[in-house]
Amino acid sequence: NSERAKEEASQNFEKLFHVLEEKKSATLRAIEASKNLRMEKLQSQAEEYQGLLENNGLVGYAQEVLKETDPSCFVQTAKQLHVRIQKATESLKSFRPAAETTFEDFVVDISEQEEILSDLSFHSSGVETPEINEEQTRMYNKALISWECPGKKDSADIYVLEYHKLNREEENVTWQEIEVCSKSKVIPDLDDDSSYAFRVRAYKGSICSPWSREVILRTPPAPVFSFLFDDKCGYNSEHLLLNPRRTSVESRAGFPLLLGSERVQVGCYTTLDYIIGDTGIAKGKHFWAFHVEAYSYLVKVGVVSSNKIQKLFHNTHDVTSPRYEQDSGHDSGSEDAFFDSLQPLTLVTLGMKKFFIPTTPAAPKDPASRILPLPSCLGICLDCDKGKVGFYDAGCMKCLYECEVDCSAIMYPAFALMGGAAVHLEEAVTAKYGEYCDDI
Repeated sequence: NSERAKEEASQNFEKLFHVLEEKKSATLRAIEASKNLRMEKLQSQAEEYQGLLENNGLVGYAQEVLKETDPSCFVQTAKQLHVRIQKATESLKSFRPAAETTFEDFVVDISEQEEILSDLSFHSSGVETPEINEEQTRMYNKALISWECPGKKDSADIYVLEYHKLNREEENVTWQEIEVCSKSKVIPDLDDDSSYAFRVRAYKGSICSPWSREVILRTPPAPVFSFLFDDKCGYNSEHLLLNPRRTSVESRAGFPLLLGSERVQVGCYTTLDYIIGDTGIAKGKHFWAFHVEAYSYLVKVGVVSSNKIQKLFHNTHDVTSPRYEQDSGHDSGSEDAFFDSLQPLTLVTLGMKKFFIPTTPAAPKDPASRILPLPSCLGICLDCDKGKVGFYDAGCMKCLYECEVDCSAIMYPAFALMGGAAVHLEEAVTAKYGEYCDDI
């Protein structure tokens, strides 16, 4: 059986050698034929210009002028010679070779074939091709790549995970290789605001599976900023419920809101319960992400400066507050503009599975065009140096909306909830995400 396997392997390589020899011969014949055709055209052009020079007699006339010994006669004839040389050189300015002299169009690009041949190895139906699980794969502060085998039984001894940064300027791609015993791997130290391609294959002994389908992931536009919800600064424990780790917040309407609603006869103003992060940002560029529950009625997210936090937690539009007054009856448009000018923070509105782009002079006038589907994971990028804040679909790292913000003071992540709603901060990727052998 081994002799038969050797013979079959030798035959396969002989087929490759035969294909390469045929390609080599065809390529060399094409280059030679092109060379001969170009040489004929250039030779014909050379003969044509040689004849023009001989018939024109310019060279002979110049030689005779140089033999003139009388200065006055030499000046007269030299002037005529100069005019004839100018006319002759003018025709040479438009001279072009009759055939292309380079062979740049005959360069053989073997980079793709070279990569394929370098991956040439034993393939067996006994080793199934793994597939990267995009639902379990995450890209945040690090990359968590997870994969699985489609079959019921995993017969692989080890996996090889490869990845490389997508760069249009690089012609030859260099894959970075990692051997993994489990079905997931955490990859640190990736460049910000970059796209990476990932693929994986399984090995059992010397036999390997084909490569999986490549998956493209994009890193956040800035380093990840870690914080927890602040349970002290203005936190309303009657309306907001924090989990013990302070990574999730849920709004609870409760009895105070119901009792306050008894006073409302026309219209209905309800309270926004604010909560901020426990860590501020003074400089640099930072990114953080979070999930908003699909059932959430109204959530506002963004940033607030330290000198406006006190104003943030004194909301006069609270139905439970004695300072609350109903609609004054003035024009709503002017009131909205006045209200926006007094906003103590930069926020966007989320709710009912929608993302609402704020109304600005540059925003589309059609309200429907300002409403986008709410991403499963939303990200915020704050650039204090440029004074900008952007809101991202953290799944594909696509910017949904960006605006200017005053970063002269310390900035804090800010959230506001109303009615039934919940926000969960995205957890950092750590080694706890399944980097272990399944057999243990």
